[in-house]
Parts: sequence; C-alpha cells; structure tokens
Amino acid sequence: MASPNLTEIVTTTLYRRNKELADNVSNGNALLARLNQKGNVRPASGGRQIVEELEYAENSTFMYYSGYETLDISPSDVFTSAVFDWKQAAVNVSASGLEVEIQNAGQEAVINLLEKRIDNAIKTMRNNLSTGVYSDGSGSSGKQITGLQAIVADSGAGTVGGIDSATYTFWKNQTSTDIAITNWATLQPEMQAMWLETQRGPDTTDFIAADANFFSYFWDGLSDIQRITGSDEGVAGFRSLKYVTADVFYDGDSGIPDDHMYFLNTDYIYLRPHSARNVVPLEKKASLNQDAMVVPIVWAGNLTCSNRSLQGVVYT
Repeated sequence: MASPNLTEIVTTTLYRRNKELADNVSNGNALLARLNQKGNVRPASGGRQIVEELEYAENSTFMYYSGYETLDISPSDVFTSAVFDWKQAAVNVSASGLEVEIQNAGQEAVINLLEKRIDNAIKTMRNNLSTGVYSDGSGSSGKQITGLQAIVADSGAGTVGGIDSATYTFWKNQTSTDIAITNWATLQPEMQAMWLETQRGPDTTDFIAADANFFSYFWDGLSDIQRITGSDEGVAGFRSLKYVTADVFYDGDSGIPDDHMYFLNTDYIYLRPHSARNVVPLEKKASLNQDAMVVPIVWAGNLTCSNRSLQGVVYT
C-alpha cells in the first residue's frame, strides 16, 4: 500500500478540528469557560493593539431645571480607551519519516498518531494560556498574556491597558485590607466588604475564583447551608458553590496565586483572540537537514478589561 500523503493528512486533520481546538482552549479553566459562556470571547480582526472602549465618567450635563432655564449643552467627555498589546503563543506538532513511513504505515495509523499529538499540543496550549490568565503578564520576558495579577492587582494600582491608575484613579481595582486570613472567621468579613465594594447599581460580582486555601475556608463556613451548583448551572464542566448571587469556583490548578480570591464582574472582562490566529495550524515546516516535519499551532490575543473598579481581590 502506498504511504499516505503526510502533508494532506496533517492539514485536513488540524483544520477539521479548528473550532474544537479553539473551544478546548477557551474552556481551559472556570474563568475562560465563563467568558466563553457569556459571549466575552470576542475575536479581533487586527490593528496595532487591542482596543477596549471605557466609560469612565457620567455625563456632566445632567441638571434639574425649571421653565425657560438655560440647559447645559457643553461637551461631556465620558469615553476613553484602554489598549492591550497582542500576545502570541505557539505549540508544534511534529513527526519524523521513521514514525510515518515505517513505524505507522497506513493512513489510519498516521491519523491516530497525529490525533494523539494534536491532543497533547492542545492540552499544552490550554494549560499554559490558563496559567497566563492568573499571571501578572511578566512571564517569558513580558510576552505572556496580561493576567488577573495585573488587571486585578493586589495593590489595586499599576498601568493596565496603557492607563496608569496612579493618575486616573477610576482605573484602580478594589483590594482587601492587609490582615492575616487563616480561617472562615477571618475570611468572611473580607468577602462581605469586597462584595459591597464591587457593586454599582445593577452591576455585581458574578464570578469568584479562589485558591485551595481560601476555597476551603469558604466551604468550611457554609456548613449546613452550603449549596453546590451543577456543572450546567454555573459554568459547563465546572462545579461551584454560591456566595450571595455569585458562583464561587476552586480554580487552584489554573495558576491562581496562593491565598487569593478574585471577585470578578465578567461583563467587563474579555478574551480577545485574533480572528485569524485563534488556535489554528500554519503550513507544514519541513526540516532542511532532518527526515521530519513540524506544523505549528498558533494563537494570538490577550485578556482585556473595560472596567477595573468593579473587580476586586481578597488576599493575605
């Protein structure tokens, strides 16, 4: 039997799974799954940077008036933009002539080999992007995606999306008081205070992510009134507890730092992949001096935010 066309098999196998590859990465942890569920995985078509429009102030022309009183028609500057750099990631699926032409002869054998390597590559991509979601973006010499440790910083400050919160205080996130948290008794008042600090009218925290320690303290405190939501109620594939109206997730295997609990309003947090680089394969790269080939699977984008003031972190 003639050996299968490796290039054709690799290409069709990868492209046939494009949507599946992207979804696997988008559902890499509870937070990414929530963003995907809410439609906040929003592909961007390009540009020098990813732009998020912000409403940072109310319209200053509001006034009560009587009769023929002159109305205030002066311009009201209520919008600005945060800009986030593109971040890129790649993982490679490789195969040698020995593996394809000799050890795995036949089209079905080659496809099985590639399927396993593709699965491994996607797990690698998913796990590393999931870790990046909880990072400060400094990994890989600053090439890592912007994570929650930057967007929802322990200090509440920092420059995110090109906006310095020391200058523009509307861009600070909420933080807990600096106390030791060692059990439910010390965690509970911090959670209550953070819940109130991250409310604005109907805007409210809908997603709380905790590491193993804080999740355990919270779970201990629920006692007989605990409520565990089904995987189809909170976020598909993930189970959660409830705090007021928010889902509380243990996301400790996803890179969240120790002794942290993030209070997130996910209406204002987005995963912005590039529409042409959302976990897609590039053309086959043949080695010049080896009997082997490589197909890179690439992703480009970033985690973005359009309102930091409604995000908070409890930590110790």
